[in-house]
Amino acid sequence: MIGDQSHYHIENDPEYSGLNVNQGIEPLPSVNADSVKRFLKNKKNRSLSIQQYVDGILNGDITLLSQAVTLVESSKPEHQEIAQDIIVKCLPFSGNSVRIGITGVPGVGKSTFIEAMGKHITSQGKKLAVLAIDPSSERTKGSILGDKTRMEDLSTDPNAYIRPSPAAGSLGGVARKTRETIILCEAAGFNHIFIETVGVGQSETAVHSMVDFFLLLMLSGAGDELQGIKRGIMEMADAITINKADGNNMEKAALARIQYLNALHLFPATESGWKPKVLTCSAYLKTGISEIWDTINEYLVLVKSNAYFQHRRNEQSKFWMYETINEHLRNNFYQNEQIKKLMVESERKVMKEEISSFVAAKKILDLYDQIRKNN
Repeated sequence: MIGDQSHYHIENDPEYSGLNVNQGIEPLPSVNADSVKRFLKNKKNRSLSIQQYVDGILNGDITLLSQAVTLVESSKPEHQEIAQDIIVKCLPFSGNSVRIGITGVPGVGKSTFIEAMGKHITSQGKKLAVLAIDPSSERTKGSILGDKTRMEDLSTDPNAYIRPSPAAGSLGGVARKTRETIILCEAAGFNHIFIETVGVGQSETAVHSMVDFFLLLMLSGAGDELQGIKRGIMEMADAITINKADGNNMEKAALARIQYLNALHLFPATESGWKPKVLTCSAYLKTGISEIWDTINEYLVLVKSNAYFQHRRNEQSKFWMYETINEHLRNNFYQNEQIKKLMVESERKVMKEEISSFVAAKKILDLYDQIRKNN
């Protein structure tokens, strides 16, 4: 046995000629738990001021932008207070982007399309923020947030920022705080904003109420083209794009395009004066992308020339003012402890058919009115 037993290597015995194994290094000391606690405590205490957040966002600091968006999405009252102060200061620097909503049936290739279109935009020196709304589980409220893994090229692009957010069960699959996140991204210098929704199935009114251009992605060869989508969503679309128009799917895509064009002719004229177009593309092969981008720009030229662009922005701002009021009143109602207690009791009585749903609701609302009067 040669040397210290703890560093003994049998390969160094004389009988194994031609082999030599180094002894290596002494084991490193374990991490000091107290040092870790001090580090975490100091990190926690290094909170930034409102102005530091704002200055960082205006300077295009992605880290501070992400932290501010996290505050916006937080449900904690103290975080919401900070977030609203940041938004107020960033508001004068927002509004200078093109906001594009992108939705479509599941499996249509939204992420692939967004990456292809996004790279087309950033290649022109423009800055793009992608707000990708991920489905939240109805059971666990959890979300995969996997869009960055599906947009490998775009996620490493210095001119792109991808922010996946859980839908959290809100209208149309749009994250509850997406509207405020748009403001922060615009203040950070992103002049193009994509909002990707969960997909067709719920009302898409929410996303339509926060974008300038609404793009609907569809597939061909998936049964009856017009049965898989609600008429209301088609009426909101400024353009319909049939993705995966490649290989053996080319003829099916061309046929689907004609079907959608015929369907659009049945709809009433749009308020903007724009005639929605139907296009085909292959996001995978990156064909048809430039034509779609030209269509978006053609639309923007029209609506800015006839003043519809600003009119729509104003209507959206008014809509979100009322939405914010409604959300506040709803939260104030459901978070009241007296209301919570009466709702549990009323729910039990309704389930046992001791009282009707309408009478129970009136009693709860009467209690809420009484609480407000007393306050």
